[in-house]
Amino acid sequence: MKLSSKGRYAVMALTDLAKFDPGDPVSLRDISLRQGISLVYLEQLFLKLKKNKIVISIRGNRGGYTLSRKPSEIKISDIFIAVDEKIKTIGCEKHSKQGCNGRSSKCITHDLWDELGEYINNFFKKKNLGDLVNQTKFN
Repeated sequence: MKLSSKGRYAVMALTDLAKFDPGDPVSLRDISLRQGISLVYLEQLFLKLKKNKIVISIRGNRGGYTLSRKPSEIKISDIFIAVDEKIKTIGCEKHSKQGCNGRSSKCITHDLWDELGEYINNFFKKKNLGDLVNQTKFN
């Protein structure tokens, strides 16, 4: 299983954003400095997050971003979907007749990896930003 930086960074940035007052927009520059994520990369991620209605952008001198809803209402799986992150534990397409090894049948351990993928995806469907904010100690 591989989770790319876009998925990890999107969750990190949104967890950072979630710890602030919902009425006060947070700049991407501030998130970038606190989390050590490139500002250019954050801008790309937040375009996707805005398009998928995870965040709202506020223009102006004191502008920035706020969450579109309460942290407890934003599932980690929603964030992954918004930034085109796919959690896969198998190399083939789930419903393909061809296996990940290029053969005409699935590999002998295909069902094991497929079940693990389901478990992981269900885990991310149950976790939300509120969970992360509540369990994380911020400086």
